[in-house]
Amino acid sequence: MNENGRPDGSSRLNTSVAHNARVWNYWIGGKDNYEVDQQVGDQVAAMFPVIRDVARADREFLGRAVTYLAADRGVRQFLDIGTGLPTMDNAHQIAQRVAPESRIVYVDNDPIVLVHARSLLIGTPEGITDYIDADVHRPDAIVQGAAASLDLDRPVAVMMLGILNFVLDTGQAQDIVRRVMAAVPSGSYLALTHPTTDADLGGEGNVEAMDFWNKNATPPITARSRAEVTSFFDGLDLITPGIVSCSQWHAKDESPPALPQFGAVARKP
Repeated sequence: MNENGRPDGSSRLNTSVAHNARVWNYWIGGKDNYEVDQQVGDQVAAMFPVIRDVARADREFLGRAVTYLAADRGVRQFLDIGTGLPTMDNAHQIAQRVAPESRIVYVDNDPIVLVHARSLLIGTPEGITDYIDADVHRPDAIVQGAAASLDLDRPVAVMMLGILNFVLDTGQAQDIVRRVMAAVPSGSYLALTHPTTDADLGGEGNVEAMDFWNKNATPPITARSRAEVTSFFDGLDLITPGIVSCSQWHAKDESPPALPQFGAVARKP
């Protein structure tokens, strides 16, 4: 526990096995990783060279999606599930630059993210920035924890970036999305990214790389097809341009290259 009574995660930290949050951090140029993470990250990148581009594009999608939702859609509450390690521009910093009164709740159960949680909790005095130690497989606990900081009678942007790929059963992943979105009102949003092996986005190389990952790192991961990713948005209204490569969603460049990571934002009617 830290001095504020929050668990610090250090007792659960295993530095002998590569872990997704740390490898992802390594791919985007961060420093919160270990030699084992670098070794596995380099091997995956050798097998699937665009993975570093995917990691950066996913992070850039976060920035564009949060800015769009806060500035263009007036969203003032964000529930970021599977937040990952803090970087230069986190969701609360982006949202609170647009609207200092914004409320952000981060959710993760990764021990190294938990170690760094205190750096996530520095927001504006006008807003709220909080952190829940919870597992994506337990959506009811997430909703219950989020209700302490968010007003669930007002619209919430639910962020699920690169997290459902760690829920290996598609039916269970669909149920998680349904249960979280059922807890937020009309006018809420779902922002989601997800890896794919679909050939139209150049995802064939993901097959071998993910197999290597699942034998050498944790947690295990899966890719999904466009149809499977589309199913997560059942009952929601997709925002233009729909489900595309995350690099191309509301991209600033005219024609960024497509990458094998879907990205989309949808509104709950």
